[in-house]
Amino acid sequence: MGAVVLVTGASSGIGAALCQRLLQEDAAVRLCLACRSMQKAAATKALLLAAHPAAHVSLVRLDVSSLESVLQAAGEVQRRFQRLDYLFLNAGIMPNTRVNFKALVSGLFSGKAIHMLSTAEGLITQEDSVTADGLQEVFETNLFGHFILVRQLEPLLCCLDKPSHIIWTSSANARKSAFSLTDYQHSRGKESYSSSKYGTDLASVALNNHFNKQGLYSSVVCPGLVMTNLTYGILPYFFWKLLMPIMWLIRFFTKTYTLMPYNGAEAQVWLFRQKPESLDALMKYHSCTSPWWGNYVEARKMDVDEEAAEIFYQKLLELEKQVLARMNVPLNTQK
Repeated sequence: MGAVVLVTGASSGIGAALCQRLLQEDAAVRLCLACRSMQKAAATKALLLAAHPAAHVSLVRLDVSSLESVLQAAGEVQRRFQRLDYLFLNAGIMPNTRVNFKALVSGLFSGKAIHMLSTAEGLITQEDSVTADGLQEVFETNLFGHFILVRQLEPLLCCLDKPSHIIWTSSANARKSAFSLTDYQHSRGKESYSSSKYGTDLASVALNNHFNKQGLYSSVVCPGLVMTNLTYGILPYFFWKLLMPIMWLIRFFTKTYTLMPYNGAEAQVWLFRQKPESLDALMKYHSCTSPWWGNYVEARKMDVDEEAAEIFYQKLLELEKQVLARMNVPLNTQK
C-alpha cells in the first residue's frame, strides 16, 4: 500500500502541482486533497485521475481560517486513515495586500532590485482582519489553523515503526524583523504574511524538538516566487502585464524565480524522497530554477533559535487551550 499523503490548499497553484508531481513520483500514493472549495477540489481530482486513472484520490473539506472546519476535517481524516505518512501544509493567504509603489519604482532602479523582488522586503504591506474565531486572519490561516490540524492528527502522525513528515510551505519573506513574541498574531503590524511565515519556521523547529522521538519530523520549504492566484492578487492585472517581461529577464539571474507552480513544488517533491530523520531541522529547503529551467533544491540555514521556538510553541499551546475551551471541545481532545 502506498504512502498516505494529505495536502492542504490542493485545489490550485502549488498544491495542485504538488499532487500532480507526487503521482508522477509514486502512482501508489493515497492522496487526500484538503481544500476550502469542494467544487475546485473535485475539478482538481478529475484532472489528476485523467492523467492517472488508477490513482487513489480523496477529498476533505478544510478551511484553515475556521477552527470548526479544522476540527471537522481532522475527525474525518482520522475516520478514513489509520496513519499519515506525509502532511503538506500548503494552504495560505496574503489578504488585502498593498504595494508601496514608491519603493517599487525606486527599487527597480537600484542595486537592491533583485533582493526586493525576491523577498518583497519593504515592498508589500497587508491590512489584516479578524476571523469568526477572534484571531488575526493571516495568523490563523497560514499558521494556527495548521498547528491545530497537526495537534488533532498526532495519533496518525506519531509512529515509531515508520517516521512521518510534516512539510510547511514557508517563504523567503519569513523575516525575524517582522515577528514579535509579544504580538505573534501581528495585530499591530503591517507585515502579517512575513510574520506568519516566520512563525511557521519557529513552529517547525519546536515540533522537531518535541516529536522526533515519537517518529514525527517537520521541515519547511520556500517555493520561490511563483505566479499563482495569491501572487496575481497583489497588483492590478495591467501592472503584471508591464512587470512580467522584467520578471522573466530577472529569472535568468535569480534562481528563486521559479514562476510556475510545477517548479515551485520542487522542494516539496525532493523532501518526499528523503528520509526525514536525516534532515537538518534548522534548514529551509528552497525550490530553485536554473536559467534553462533545470529545477533543483538549495538548503539554507534559517534565522531562528531554538529558545525562541520553544517560547512560541508554548504560546501556541496556551492559545490552543483557550480557543478549544471557548468552543466547548472536550478536554480529552486537547493533547
